[in-house]
Amino acid sequence: MATITTHKAHDSEKSRKATLSGWIGSVLEYYDFFIYATAASLIFPQIFFPKGDPKTAIIASLATYGVGYVARPIGAFMLGHWGDTKGRKHVLVVCMFLMGFSTMGVGLLPTYDQVGMLAPILLVAMRLIQGFAVAGEISGASSMILEHAPFGRRGYFSSFTLQGVQFGQILAAAVFLPLAHYMPEEAFNSWGWRIPFLLSFVVIVVGFMIRRNVDETPAFVEEGAAKARPKAPMVQAVQQSWRDMLRVVCMALMNVVPVVATIFGAAYAVQPGYGIGFSKDVYLWIPVLGNIVAVLVIPFVGNLSDKIGRRPPLIVGAIGSGLLSFGYLYAISIHNVPLAIVMSVLMWGVVYQGYNAVFPSFYPELFPTRTRVSAMAISQNLGTLVTAMLPAVFATVAPPGAANIPLTVGAITLAVTVLAALAALSARETYRVRMEDLGNPDAVPVGEAEYERLRQQSLGASAMSRTTAGTAH
Repeated sequence: MATITTHKAHDSEKSRKATLSGWIGSVLEYYDFFIYATAASLIFPQIFFPKGDPKTAIIASLATYGVGYVARPIGAFMLGHWGDTKGRKHVLVVCMFLMGFSTMGVGLLPTYDQVGMLAPILLVAMRLIQGFAVAGEISGASSMILEHAPFGRRGYFSSFTLQGVQFGQILAAAVFLPLAHYMPEEAFNSWGWRIPFLLSFVVIVVGFMIRRNVDETPAFVEEGAAKARPKAPMVQAVQQSWRDMLRVVCMALMNVVPVVATIFGAAYAVQPGYGIGFSKDVYLWIPVLGNIVAVLVIPFVGNLSDKIGRRPPLIVGAIGSGLLSFGYLYAISIHNVPLAIVMSVLMWGVVYQGYNAVFPSFYPELFPTRTRVSAMAISQNLGTLVTAMLPAVFATVAPPGAANIPLTVGAITLAVTVLAALAALSARETYRVRMEDLGNPDAVPVGEAEYERLRQQSLGASAMSRTTAGTAH
């Protein structure tokens, strides 16, 4: 009995270490990704594109945001292959370096006034590298945390991947806030916007130091020992798991909600062409407050999914956030800052997290260890690729001067979230399936009573490990 307890405590320590690594890595990498998204809405239309036509500049700038997602399926294929053949740890280090250097590159680019059309071309090139790099981040980090997590707590531990993503978005907006508020507009447009991008040098250094010290996952090591790693994991994933990959593609369309909240919503609120007139620094607080709430909500939803299953919170989160998008856009349209904040917190900070906190465990649980990173990466990124084109679509069907913008964009958003909910409804439940049986459509889940016993055992081992660590300290 003592031997078992020691083993469980050791596993709990590794689970926390892997979770911390995944969390911090996601914070840093998505800080890079989201500062681009913020700048594409707030500043890029003025400095990287011709100034004569505000509508064209807005659409073009939001399209460069979407271009990053075009590279994601390619990155998912290559980085997913790396993660399933070389290891979860190695692919995450590669992602960190690619993202950091491409983000620094954006901060060094010349403007349209300096080099003409070469400026947006270089901007697109940097965004393509960013998209390639981020394609392996969530699938790699989610797989690493999931495979280190104790049975009965995979949803809780895996949710920290997305908590890190949300915190990265807070950090991105928080860096822009003082610059947009305190700097003169001319200075901010000239060089101040470059500061957040150049700070990515810190991301590279800190991220490498953290991720190089993480242990490879037991599940991946066991696959290697059994010589079960495929030479072409993507081919095997498509052959054996194409139905679940299609489900993930459809569920990943839920990325429409952050697109509405932080990309189109920002352009709608602050760009002169729309005439709403939110100041940049005021608008930046809206997603910040929503994400602060999200950071607090995510672990609770992740833990809830370990109790009631992955599908219920995901389905409720999908349909609920789609409905709330109408109210959020309406609040912006009437220039009601308090109402916009409340709707953002409800839509983005609370309800959407029913999906956001659960997919980091649900997606990888649908696939076996040998193809997990590849299958999740390619299917998730195909889904987000579709939604990445939506900011430009929204700006096209609801351009400056159009009537009923909240109704038009809200209807598209709701239709997409309903499709994601239906995909989740069609998937099998995975929270009571053992690690070695994940990815097997015929796997028999552990009985509810036995599952709860094992879950409580994991909770007890985790508490004992923390107590032991505190005593030793």
